[in-house]
Amino acid sequence: MEFIGAYGDDDGEKERNSCSPREEVTEVIKSCAPEVFVTDTDIVEHNGRLGSSVLPAATARHVEYNLPRHLMHAPVAGPRNPGDSLNMPVGTRNHWSGQAEDAHMNSFAFNDQYNTFSKSGAAVDPHSGDIVGKSSVAAVQKAASRAGSTRRKKQKLEAGQSQRPESGIALDRPFVLKTRQPWAEDVVPVEQELTEAQQEYVAALNQEKEEKAALSGKEDYSIFHGLKGEDYQGRTWVDIPSGLQREPDGKCFLPKRVVHAWTGHSKGVNSIQFFPSSGHLLLSGGLDGKAKIWKTTGGRECMRTYIGHSKGIRECYFAEHGRKFVTAAYDKGIKLWDTETGSMLQRFGDNSAMAYTVRTHPDPSQPDVLLAGMHNKKILQFDMRSGDVVQEYNYHLGPVNTITFIDENRKFLSTSDDKSIRVWEFGVPVQAKCLADPSMHAISSAATSPSGKWWLGQSADNRIVTYSASESVRHNKKKTFGGHSSAGYACQIGVSHDGQYVYSGDGEGKVFIWSWKTKKILRSLKAHEGVCIGCQWHPTETSKIATCGWDSTIRLWD
Repeated sequence: MEFIGAYGDDDGEKERNSCSPREEVTEVIKSCAPEVFVTDTDIVEHNGRLGSSVLPAATARHVEYNLPRHLMHAPVAGPRNPGDSLNMPVGTRNHWSGQAEDAHMNSFAFNDQYNTFSKSGAAVDPHSGDIVGKSSVAAVQKAASRAGSTRRKKQKLEAGQSQRPESGIALDRPFVLKTRQPWAEDVVPVEQELTEAQQEYVAALNQEKEEKAALSGKEDYSIFHGLKGEDYQGRTWVDIPSGLQREPDGKCFLPKRVVHAWTGHSKGVNSIQFFPSSGHLLLSGGLDGKAKIWKTTGGRECMRTYIGHSKGIRECYFAEHGRKFVTAAYDKGIKLWDTETGSMLQRFGDNSAMAYTVRTHPDPSQPDVLLAGMHNKKILQFDMRSGDVVQEYNYHLGPVNTITFIDENRKFLSTSDDKSIRVWEFGVPVQAKCLADPSMHAISSAATSPSGKWWLGQSADNRIVTYSASESVRHNKKKTFGGHSSAGYACQIGVSHDGQYVYSGDGEGKVFIWSWKTKKILRSLKAHEGVCIGCQWHPTETSKIATCGWDSTIRLWD
């Protein structure tokens, strides 16, 4: 066998070397082991053995030996996760879906790329500038198709406009058709001439309009409706007749029925007031912008009408014992009138804000003082001789609704829509006291008792609240009157001159009368259709009360 193994010659060797490449067998080596990160990994000695790695058990919850520092901070080593689409080790991730890189871009660029990706599925990479997602060619083709569809729509629209038939509208005359429409009548009606009655009616209507325009041109004037301005003794119609002085201890009685009704206003009546200390005249302010004075005795006719406001009158108030009166209207005007002559004496303010209430100083030593509660949260003190503002009280947070003098006219109370009651020293523009509570409501109307000890306010929660009007203003919770519906309306309230009854208007047209002692409703009268906004007890007659409402009537009860 040795000879056979050693057998060989040069020819055989040459034949083996001359084999074709196709017959040559190539050995391929393939590794089936998974790829493993071995960066910065060391084999350390543990338990006296070399070559063993420090690897805790998979179920271990704590390590029973100290690890070297370089191993604790070594990167994670091990096989790759075959289910990881990003082919990234777990330790190198900073987000649950992979690696999130920081990129700085403005909000407009981000929104633009976000919307682009939502529509076309492609967006620009902020780092490289390449298009990520669908291919740029597809995005370009999609944009081109959109542009083409828009162009085709535009061409269709232009073609339709060019082929549109000529409209039948005559351009030289507005709203006139060139041809008859199929739904029109066969015969076109011809305008007929007006008859004599119609012409007379149109002429009367035009004349009435001209008269109204002429009257509106006059700013402030009055019309006297009486027969004579003076009687045979030289007394004017404003003077107090003899025998109307009030008795010192006159006891009041409840009214029962209507004895007279005045209907001179063309719109609702918003305010009424009897002539001070006598009540022989009644002043009324209507929503038609006119103020009227009526006689309450004799024939009870209208004596004079005062015209000077372009809008309705909010409130009217007598001054200087009835010789003058003040009107505040919704046209932002405040005017002082002479009761007898009807002339407008003074105009207050600059028409920048509307006055909700006006009051003159009750003290005879200060007859030229006028206080006005304004819509712009201020209380203005005017000099009635010059019309200038001499003082300003500015602490309220809402429109001022009422002003009432108390404590022998040394102080006054003011209420506002800010649900507060503020006490002021007259002439001092700093509030002396502020009464505000979360349970309080806005007070829209106020009055004092004849003795001057109590102040009453019409609260917006359908109640009449009472406060002491002495040096210390305090709430008297025991004196509260309710049962009526006045929320949303500034219904006038008051106390009879003997202090026995409290009365108030109502949003449903009623007049309620309570007993001051028992606080019970003694009488409820259906006075008006709609809102009964004003009511006042006669200063001399013990059982008469006047009411006004938005049904344009004034009624006298007895």
